[in-house]
Amino acid sequence: MTTYEGLVYIERDSGPLALDLVTPDGGGPWPLVVFVHGGGWMSGDRTLAPSFDQYFCARGLAMASVSYRFSADALFPAQLHDVRSAVRFLRASAEEFGLDPDRFAIWGSSAGGHLAALTGLTSATTALPGEVATDGDASVSAVAESYGPATLVGGEVTAPASLPGMDTPASTPEGRLLGGDPVDHPELAHAASPIHQVTADAPPFQISHGTADVLVGDDHSIRLLDALTAAGVDAELYLLDGYQHGFLNPPGRPDAPVFDSGRLAAEGTARARRLTGHGSTRTDEPADFGFDVIGDFFTRHLGAS
Repeated sequence: MTTYEGLVYIERDSGPLALDLVTPDGGGPWPLVVFVHGGGWMSGDRTLAPSFDQYFCARGLAMASVSYRFSADALFPAQLHDVRSAVRFLRASAEEFGLDPDRFAIWGSSAGGHLAALTGLTSATTALPGEVATDGDASVSAVAESYGPATLVGGEVTAPASLPGMDTPASTPEGRLLGGDPVDHPELAHAASPIHQVTADAPPFQISHGTADVLVGDDHSIRLLDALTAAGVDAELYLLDGYQHGFLNPPGRPDAPVFDSGRLAAEGTARARRLTGHGSTRTDEPADFGFDVIGDFFTRHLGAS
C-alpha cells in the first residue's frame, strides 16, 4: 500500500482542511471510497475510521478519510460543502494518485454518515446554494451510510437520549449544527435532512444501523430506506441485532456505555435483518453483516477486483 497523509484539499477561513489517502499495491487506476468520520459534527478526526488496509485495500479499493469544519467553526451546510470539495479534489488529482475518476463512492458513520448521504443525494447538483470553489465533479456512484441522522426536523423520529451538556434543543449536536433549536430553523433543518433530499437520481445506498442505538435511533435508517425505495432508488438496510452506536469505530473511541466502539471488528459478523424494498413493498430477511458486506457493496457498484 501507499499512504498519503495530510493532503490539503481546500483552504477555508478557519484554516486548511486535509485528507488521508491509502492506495493498494500494484497498478491502478483504483476505484475510490471516501470515508467521512463521525463525532456529532463537532469532534472526531479522520483516524476515527475502520482499518482500510485490512478490509478494503486488499479488494483493490483506494480509501480516503477526510476532515471537515466542525459546527463551532461553521454552521450547516459548510460541512457538506467541505465533503463535496474533497471529492472534487480527489477526482482532479486522480491521475497523480492512480485513481479512477469514474469510480468514486462515499461512506460515513454517524454525523459522517449523514454527510455521506447528503453528498450522494446531491451528486446530480453541480453547485449548491452558497457553495464556492465549485469547479470539478462532486458526484459519487454509491453510498454506504452507517447510523447517521436521516432527519433533523423535530418530531419526525424518536428523540435521542440526552448527553451531559446537551439537555436543551439548541445544545444538542443537531442544534449546534443548525445554530439553534431545529424548530426555530425549519428550512435549514429540512435542507439538512437526507430523507427530504431524496430523488430518483440518487445512487445506490447501503445503510446499516444497530437496533440498540439510543443516540440515533434505527427509525432514522428505516425512514431513509423508505424514502429511497419510494423514489425507486436501489437501497438496502441492515439492522444489527443488539448493536449500539459507533460499531464501526476503532476500540475505545469513545469508551462510553452507549457506544459499541470496535465491536464489529472484534466479532467479525453480526446477526442482522436485511431490509430492501420497491415502492410500498418491503422485503425483510435474516442476514449476517460485517466489513465484507460493505466491501461487497462497493465491489458490486465500483467494479473493484
